[in-house]
Amino acid sequence: MTSLSRRLRRRDDSPSPHVGLPDRPALRRVRWRLLLWSGGTTLALLSVLGVTLVLVTADSLRRSSEQQLFDRAAQISFLVSTQLPSGVPNFPIGPAFGGPESGTVALMIEPNGTVHGLGSLPAALPIRDAVDAARQNASDLRTTTVAGVPVRVFSEVVKGAPTAVVQVVADITNEVRTVGTLISILVVGGLLMLAGALAFGWMYAGRALVPIRDSLRRQRDFAADASHELRTPLAIIRATVDDLRAEPDGARPTVRAALDDIAEETDHLSGLVSDLLVLSRADAGAIEIELTDVDLAEIAASAVGNLESLARDRHVTLRLATEPASLDGDAGRLRQLVTILVDNAIRHSPGGGSVGVGVARDGTNVVLRVDDEGPGIPAEHRERVFDRFWRGTSGGSSGSGLGLAIAAWIVDRHKGSIKVTDAEADGARFEVRLPGKGQ
Repeated sequence: MTSLSRRLRRRDDSPSPHVGLPDRPALRRVRWRLLLWSGGTTLALLSVLGVTLVLVTADSLRRSSEQQLFDRAAQISFLVSTQLPSGVPNFPIGPAFGGPESGTVALMIEPNGTVHGLGSLPAALPIRDAVDAARQNASDLRTTTVAGVPVRVFSEVVKGAPTAVVQVVADITNEVRTVGTLISILVVGGLLMLAGALAFGWMYAGRALVPIRDSLRRQRDFAADASHELRTPLAIIRATVDDLRAEPDGARPTVRAALDDIAEETDHLSGLVSDLLVLSRADAGAIEIELTDVDLAEIAASAVGNLESLARDRHVTLRLATEPASLDGDAGRLRQLVTILVDNAIRHSPGGGSVGVGVARDGTNVVLRVDDEGPGIPAEHRERVFDRFWRGTSGGSSGSGLGLAIAAWIVDRHKGSIKVTDAEADGARFEVRLPGKGQ
């Protein structure tokens, strides 16, 4: 190993940029989604079960109460139809205690309005509306309140005496209380079960994600390690090429051409490694965005100025039109964003073409637009432009396929949006919208 190689290896023996985060933001989102799905499913099932149980119980109690009213009304109606013509009203009316009719009150209303069985019952009895409805429809069943007590009332016209009405009233306080108690038990029990399901779901979701987390960590570490380790041999190759160029043989045309090719591919591979390292650290959450008050117009002007030489080499003209556009952002990352988009536009524009870079305000947003005069991007490919390693079908692209993925990540971290459309002339337009500061 040459002394240059040893120097470079010693200089690059820094620790590998691992970031062993135990719970990456993406996995936390997945865990929350799993928990929400689990909790939502449990809540839905408990709700269906609870509503069904309440409805079935209430219906069963109602049917039992109604049948009790029907039975007593039928019994009294039969006795009334046989005894009323004799003028001797001797039938079981009034409150009933014990037996199947317990808890009911039976009244008989004669055609002349005389009420039998009223005794000391509340003045609201009989329910006159129910009596009138029964005389019109032969019978009437309703639920109401008497002196603040919930009751169920059944009124029936006596067969054989069409204008005489039997009215049976049942106190349904216990029925209402039973249904209310059941609802309270189901609600409290359901909430406790839901809390338990969420707690166990959170625990098991964490366990289920352990293999995925480990797999992602290994992939992330591998990319970071590979990128980190490749930087040293690439630096050595580049330094060796520079040394060979300085030698007398390095001036020979064939040697010079070979060295130029090696240097170009080394630069390309170095850029790829750097991009891989950035994305690996971004995935690991190891890159912090430092927000400060910046002007995107100034950042764009600086980035475009640094790309002037590349544009001249490719015979491309850069056009810059900006206006003050302040926002809270990371100046270094925003400069990288502009550089990626403008560099991409230069590489896809033909010789003699131009690239337009504009910064303007649009309401509360700051808008960055980069237009090129290249072949453009077909509409069916635009959603894939920001995928990693995706490269367009047009020739002449010498990028790594990672630059636009990094640009999308920078925009996302600044809570903005990025899209690609057709330019006003030929070519493609990349438009970035970022939240700006008040004017």
